[in-house]
Amino acid sequence: MTALKYLQAYPATLQEQVRQLIAQGRLGDYLSQRYPGRHDVQSDKALYGYALELKQEYLRNAPAIDKVLFDNRLDLTHRALGLHTTISRVQGGKLKAKKEIRIASLFKEAAPEFLRMIVVHELAHFKESDHNKAFYKLCEHMLPGYHQLEFDLRVYLTWRDLQARPGGAE
Repeated sequence: MTALKYLQAYPATLQEQVRQLIAQGRLGDYLSQRYPGRHDVQSDKALYGYALELKQEYLRNAPAIDKVLFDNRLDLTHRALGLHTTISRVQGGKLKAKKEIRIASLFKEAAPEFLRMIVVHELAHFKESDHNKAFYKLCEHMLPGYHQLEFDLRVYLTWRDLQARPGGAE
């Protein structure tokens, strides 16, 4: 039985459907049919603009974003596809906080829906720090269908892992 480390929290019936697609060698086809496109956001500057647009549309009152970039060091071994950080520094007599978002570089090659899902997820942390009901409600508000995209992103990560194995077999 194929271990589905990215899908462990999902019901057994969904996991079994993914296992069947893997056994039939159709997981890649499933993903390419659902998400055929690739985005044009390839630089840190373009990613910053992309994130800023989403923030302006949905989170006008949230703190300003100081930096958004693709990070080669973020990967699945650290269980992080994106990070939001607040760096506080004392400048003069004031405390200055800088907000940063880092997105794993693997999303340069991903479908635009997956990039949007990760950026929305990290932006939602500006309002809600924990993964609670309010957090996921905000994600769903900014990106209708968020939960399905999160599931499909996990399926995509499973497929990438299978491709990385010797022989690249599904």
